[in-house]
Amino acid sequence: MRHTLPLAPQFYVTAPQPCPYLEGRMERKLFTALQGDHADTLNDALSHQGFRRSQNVLYRPSCSDCAACLSARIDVSKFTPTKGQKRTIRRNAHLARRATSPWATEDQFALFRRYLDTRHADGGMADMDVFEFAAMIEETPIRSRVVEYTDKEDHTLIGVALTDVLSDGLSMVYSFYEPDLPRQSLGTYLILDHIEIAREAGLPYVYLGYWVPGSPKMGYKARFSGLEVYFGGEWQPIGDPDRFDTARHPLSTDPIAEQVSNISLPDTRNSSG
Repeated sequence: MRHTLPLAPQFYVTAPQPCPYLEGRMERKLFTALQGDHADTLNDALSHQGFRRSQNVLYRPSCSDCAACLSARIDVSKFTPTKGQKRTIRRNAHLARRATSPWATEDQFALFRRYLDTRHADGGMADMDVFEFAAMIEETPIRSRVVEYTDKEDHTLIGVALTDVLSDGLSMVYSFYEPDLPRQSLGTYLILDHIEIAREAGLPYVYLGYWVPGSPKMGYKARFSGLEVYFGGEWQPIGDPDRFDTARHPLSTDPIAEQVSNISLPDTRNSSG
């Protein structure tokens, strides 16, 4: 199925597949290609409307009878770490951060495989080989960085985040870390450190991907203060997480053509490449 807007990117819809977050449900995505001279501008515009990037594709959930997935971001100015998050920062003070161009390495892939095999052995990425991993890291038409976290003493690679730089923040595309160090809460730490990076750079937001109420995999995102979700066509503070309904209903989402017509696209006609 294909839907288009005049002088605009073409939007497509994926075939339904089992939902990775809520058991017994089917997911479907609305997506478009991310390419050309104005890729950064398009990525910015659609990220502000709940889309996410995967290599050279931008996508957003568009399930036929479910609207549980909500794009989430942290308002850096409103974030205050909890006592537990402060402890997480202290426990990881021995890590050094290094941001590089998006280039895949053998050490990254080895860590990625340990992470998947331990944490997500039955997930959709479980069978990724080194070439697919390299494509995930390197195939980006926009401004992206690989942020590595290593032990200051022995320089062992402990964590990695693939991060896009948007006009108004950092978008954490994908992150993975040493799975055998549960007490260090590395997943939380990578987010906390990205909040600090955004603050240092004067960027107001850190985009976290999707928060899914009712999904144990995604519940941790609601523990960050200053969290906003894209709901009802606008960003709003999450407030009480329990106010969001995960019940299925045939009118949960608008028809695809209506969704596409409501997407606000940047005007690039008068801009230079």
